[in-house]
Amino acid sequence: MRGMKVAFFELEPWEKQRILGSGWKDGEVLFFEEPLTEKLLPKLREATVLSPFIYSPVTRQTLEALPNVKLVTTRSTGYDHIDLKAASERGVTVSNVPTYGENTVAEHAFGLLLALSRNIHRAYVRSLNHDFRIEGLKGLDLEDKTLGIVGGGRIGLHMARIAHGFRMRILVHDRRMDMFLEKLIGYKYVDFDQLLTESDVLSLHIPLVPATKHLINRETIAKMKKGAILINTARGGLVDTEALLEALDQEKLRGAGLDVLDHEELLKEEDQRIGADSKQRSSHDQRLLKVTERLMKREDVIFTPHIAFYSQEALQRIVDTTLLNIREWSKGNPINVVRT
Repeated sequence: MRGMKVAFFELEPWEKQRILGSGWKDGEVLFFEEPLTEKLLPKLREATVLSPFIYSPVTRQTLEALPNVKLVTTRSTGYDHIDLKAASERGVTVSNVPTYGENTVAEHAFGLLLALSRNIHRAYVRSLNHDFRIEGLKGLDLEDKTLGIVGGGRIGLHMARIAHGFRMRILVHDRRMDMFLEKLIGYKYVDFDQLLTESDVLSLHIPLVPATKHLINRETIAKMKKGAILINTARGGLVDTEALLEALDQEKLRGAGLDVLDHEELLKEEDQRIGADSKQRSSHDQRLLKVTERLMKREDVIFTPHIAFYSQEALQRIVDTTLLNIREWSKGNPINVVRT
């Protein structure tokens, strides 16, 4: 790593200690607890490696301002916060962490499903107010229900394995099909329309790319079973928030378990804008915020703040894989490379 200047963003103190304790000897390293923003650019002029997390956008403008950057290694599986085209044009390698938390995210997704199916969240809030009525808390069994998984990758297949233990019928939609795993785990590949029409629970486990933006919209929701549950622990942009809110208002869907939201960065910014004038936001952003806030206040929605990946073991794997990405790249043998 000699001669490199590596910058980490959105870093917790323990992560810094793990990096420093990993045997890091060569090359300068910069640690930032905050996301990568324009104000940090003057401190990064000589940086050769950037290691962002999901709230640190690496845009074309960022790369143009930092001509020495040759590697962007995100500490996440998703990479929609990185301009891959701009990186490719500038000869910048982009890598990710593809396998850190497949079980971790799947466990969280199923936890959201269990809470929704048995109204655990509603019962908990009631009990805090010393209200022990059971009216409105009737749940449903998951046994014999159909789970539809969009994306049969590592996380999706862990979700299938968990569901198999609950004796659910499992359908999977994916562009790539592995017939061996289909038989081994006990699920069935189907097309997207069949998945929508037959699933009692729809769980999303695909990346956000232009083709999947608002995959769940008014048209696709209309094809879903009445009373179905939607689970999204992937990327918020997969779901049209306004369409989801309408479906819940009309009782087309029973509920939604969301670890991510479309334009969730607006919520994060809003939380940091203490005393700021909301009129500084565009009318479009203000409308999105209002719709999102309405969604989050519903009793038939469980929202967690993008923490499906957030277990101690998974976080350690993220740091370790990121360091390996940097070391192998520095040797001329890049791994976990994201292609455009």
